[in-house]
Amino acid sequence: MISGILASPGIAIGKALLIKEKSINIYTYQIPPNHIDKEINKFLDAKKETINQLEKIKNKSKKFFKNKKENIFTSHIMILKDQELEKEIILSIKQQLNTAEHAVNLILSKQINYLNDIQDEYLKNRAIDIQDIRNRILRNLLKINTINLKEIQEKVILIAHDLTPSEIAQMNFKYILGFITELGGYTAHTAIMARSLSIPAIVGVTNILNQIKNNDCIILNAVNNQIIINPKQETINQIKIIQKKEYFKKQNLNKIKHLSPITLDNHKIEISANIGNINDLNYAQKYGAQSIGLYRTEFLFMERTKLPSEDEQFVSYKTIAQKMKNQSVTIRTLDIGGDKKIPYMHFKKEENPFLGWRAIRISLDKKEILYTQLRAILRASQFGRLRILFPMIISIEEIQTLKEEIKQIKQDLNKKRILFDSNIPIGIMIETPSSAIIAEHLIKEVDFFSIGTNDLTQYTLAVDRGNQLVSKLYNPFHPSVLSLIHKVIQISHKNGKWTGMCGELASNELATILLLGMGLDEFSTNPSSILKIKNIIRKVTLYDAKRITQQVLKQKNIYNIMKLIQQFMMLLKHNVTI
Repeated sequence: MISGILASPGIAIGKALLIKEKSINIYTYQIPPNHIDKEINKFLDAKKETINQLEKIKNKSKKFFKNKKENIFTSHIMILKDQELEKEIILSIKQQLNTAEHAVNLILSKQINYLNDIQDEYLKNRAIDIQDIRNRILRNLLKINTINLKEIQEKVILIAHDLTPSEIAQMNFKYILGFITELGGYTAHTAIMARSLSIPAIVGVTNILNQIKNNDCIILNAVNNQIIINPKQETINQIKIIQKKEYFKKQNLNKIKHLSPITLDNHKIEISANIGNINDLNYAQKYGAQSIGLYRTEFLFMERTKLPSEDEQFVSYKTIAQKMKNQSVTIRTLDIGGDKKIPYMHFKKEENPFLGWRAIRISLDKKEILYTQLRAILRASQFGRLRILFPMIISIEEIQTLKEEIKQIKQDLNKKRILFDSNIPIGIMIETPSSAIIAEHLIKEVDFFSIGTNDLTQYTLAVDRGNQLVSKLYNPFHPSVLSLIHKVIQISHKNGKWTGMCGELASNELATILLLGMGLDEFSTNPSSILKIKNIIRKVTLYDAKRITQQVLKQKNIYNIMKLIQQFMMLLKHNVTI
């Protein structure tokens, strides 16, 4: 029995088909100076061929994804068309006398390595997109034929080192029962596309290609995170029963998609989605997100080779505002640093990057970046209900400085008669103990709070969430973390403001009752968690949620806290009067 990362829920039973690409070998010899023009032309021809291939794949993807995923390929094409990238590769050929394939591999691998060094799962998975682009252009340079996934003519479970968006888009999905890959994470485009197609998938499975052979019978249990090779008939029969139960559970959840997240005693909650780009928005809407509680704008900066211009940012923010119509969109300003680096910004090495130059500290030091982003957000605010969210705030002085920047930009826009929402709400992330402790003072300066539980847990417990040596100590159900969350929510309500949560805890079903009982106003979750969280909210009363929360907040250790929550959830599952 093997496990990995649950990427797309579901169960599949079928034959294995291993996808193994011919390896790409790059030779690093120097070319004679009189071959420079030849290599440059070879690169430009391969680039053109790659763009043409991606255009065809993009057009084909419209049929299967109903226009929802074509932007993935649009972004790939934009990266290839980037003039700075082209100049860098040509410069490598001219100055270093590299072959076209060596120059392409060198430049794009540098970007991939930067992204792979980042501990943020979403950003790590953007490395896979760059890898897809690099490998495709290298195959065209080296005249290596790509595996034709369109030729699959029987129902199979695909086993691969990785499945890129361009490969997935070429498949005939009536023959694909599921995916298993060695690479990838929950937020990889492979995982996102699998979920949008409702295809079961487990990714990040180490060495799976060496454990499975073609035509092996596979049980892909992407509900309990299990992969079983050549199971006995008895096991297959048991899995088929689970498969049937999961089908009915999913059908029942879909029934509440258009229903409000409201408790049995009529207390209404807002359930929003966390997104990283425009592609994710369609996925969020599919699951009935009421609003966007967190738009991570750093991906606008990460997925390119230079800073996005004001107009480029404006188009992105405007598009999301328009697509959400009268529903709110909370746009978080640039949140990089720590484990999220941008290659072209040349970050200095820091001993403790999580305690160093990151998030709002960068924006306040690089006022031109802050000014450009705030101006783009304000310009886009006339097209929908936008909110501004500032990350990593630890003091009133920071908020006051930021508000003054916004005031000056508004004055400039007014002078130029550019429309914007003059009352655009301003909020801050509560993700450090300092901001939680002085929340009483901070709330008077802003319109709302959004709790980032990932960093709040990390900083409160002094545990690096990316360090496997201490990962067992990282737990958002620790009494100290829960106490800070409760305090922040209570203070915001006392001052007539509201609090949302965009950290991973908001997507955790075991935390739903607790957060509801604490008075959380907005759950901003992973899109695939929306219906599960809504289902729990609709099954309880606020009265009972408050009662169990009061008991939990009195506990001295995590064990007792989890015991109380699990007992409550078990009663809820069996519809027992609580």
